[in-house]
Amino acid sequence: MATNQVAVFNPSANLPAYAKGRELSPLTKALAGGGAQTGKRISVKGGVFRLIVDGKQVAAIDERFLDVVFVNSSPKISRTFYAEKFDEANPSPPTCWSADGATPDTACTAKQSPQCATCPQNEKGSGNGDSRACSYNQRTAVVLANDIEGDVMQIQFAATSIFGKEENGNYPLQAYARYLAAQNINANEVITRLRFDTSNAAFPKLFFKPMRWLSNEEHDAAVTQGETPDALNAVQLTVAQQDKVAAKLPVQEEEPPAPPPKAGKKKEAPAQEEEPPAPEPAMRKSAAKETPEVPSKGKLADVLSKWDDE
Repeated sequence: MATNQVAVFNPSANLPAYAKGRELSPLTKALAGGGAQTGKRISVKGGVFRLIVDGKQVAAIDERFLDVVFVNSSPKISRTFYAEKFDEANPSPPTCWSADGATPDTACTAKQSPQCATCPQNEKGSGNGDSRACSYNQRTAVVLANDIEGDVMQIQFAATSIFGKEENGNYPLQAYARYLAAQNINANEVITRLRFDTSNAAFPKLFFKPMRWLSNEEHDAAVTQGETPDALNAVQLTVAQQDKVAAKLPVQEEEPPAPPPKAGKKKEAPAQEEEPPAPEPAMRKSAAKETPEVPSKGKLADVLSKWDDE
């Protein structure tokens, strides 16, 4: 039952045992700015969350948001440059690339510059409009919030989702991770909601916000998942052809709360009944309000059931 009351994510409320007396993790620091591709990943092509298995789209999610738990991340932001316009019908590897965003990979046969910072492809305006011809990317490993012990998937974020400042409660990835770090929260200790910026449909851009603490059992599972081969492979940069998928699905306006911990397990941090707004820095006096609705298990459950067929 939806109401107009909004519960704000409070880092100090119901503080789990695992979050007490520990330092920030390398994962959180990597996301804050500080692959061999996994078989399963999430693409955001066309402003739609798409589930990809071995390069083929097996499902797409109607909702404009997705709840996940970050379990690993590449420590550096990578770079890729294509000399020719990318052709989806005949995808090819980039002309030059860098795993650390500082120097071209040793395997590059057409290095554009010894250093990424001084590369002509890094100059503003070298790409379309004011953009740079050499693009930024950050690879992360995630699990779905309602299946933390399930498949580890890769999500690759572009510069539009990585950089920028918080505006009206909307956080790009680095600003979001810095917000968590300022509250002494690790990224693998909370459910994170990824939500598309609907103000600019031409470029898929994501905002991030915390939904709730993980229970102790969920956190243990998330830590274990972050150490698996799938998670480690997901955050590595390798040059491979891009997937050729396309679809368009309807937009859903409202968002439900994050999924609660699975039944039968001790709930150290009970799920909020109302959806919190995007996190606000401590100096702000109020949080933007939203009208949540009762979560519907059908659509995401249908998506997850398709994984079992693979």
